[in-house]
Amino acid sequence: MELTGRVALITGGKRIGAVVATEFARHGADVALVYRASRREADETAAAVTALGRRALLVQADLSDPAACERAVAETVAGLGRLDVLVNMASRYHARAFDDITVEEWDQQLAIDLRAAWLCARAAVPHMRRVRGGRIVNFTDWVAASGRPRYTGYLAYYVAKSGVIALTEALALELASDQILVNAVAPGPIVAPEGTPDEEFTRVERATPLGRWGGEAEIAKIVMSLVETDFVTGETVRVDGGRHLK
Repeated sequence: MELTGRVALITGGKRIGAVVATEFARHGADVALVYRASRREADETAAAVTALGRRALLVQADLSDPAACERAVAETVAGLGRLDVLVNMASRYHARAFDDITVEEWDQQLAIDLRAAWLCARAAVPHMRRVRGGRIVNFTDWVAASGRPRYTGYLAYYVAKSGVIALTEALALELASDQILVNAVAPGPIVAPEGTPDEEFTRVERATPLGRWGGEAEIAKIVMSLVETDFVTGETVRVDGGRHLK
């Protein structure tokens, strides 16, 4: 897909999402960005997009609400005129001991990481069909892509991200005849969470075969490749520096 004049919608615009949004603009696309609470970061990303000569649209939404998923897509099309690419990045990442997980927390995890990806896709597909094709890029996790859990305390997260892989494959099959390609990205050690202790930072480096954290640009490169390809669908691409090999 040639991106000039196209429109991309990204859910989750902090850090990695901001770099992906800027890369879309660099390739000639207008960008809609969904944020929940991080308005300052969203404004900074929008400014970066407009500085590259492209239009930016901000949509405030809590994607755990099904109606908000539909509204985010509707506002994108109303504001930017079309929708060609959907990038489902919205996620929550919190450790929770098995004995402490509540039904509400379980539902919230799956609602944001898995259900919202499906709902946003469902809302986006009619608009992609209208322009005779599109791209959907979902975000899972390198642990889920490895096919087995590796850390305790992330039960709901692991289940949700494993579901994203299944969703990606099933959507790819369902939408192939519409020329809507669906793939997933499985990030590993890309950027350290805020407040990561130095010893944890170093431990991750040592556990990664390439010996370093990847940086946001590596995710943007893979997203661009999955959007630009015309013959790859149903794939999950690990971007983890070989972390899954250990």
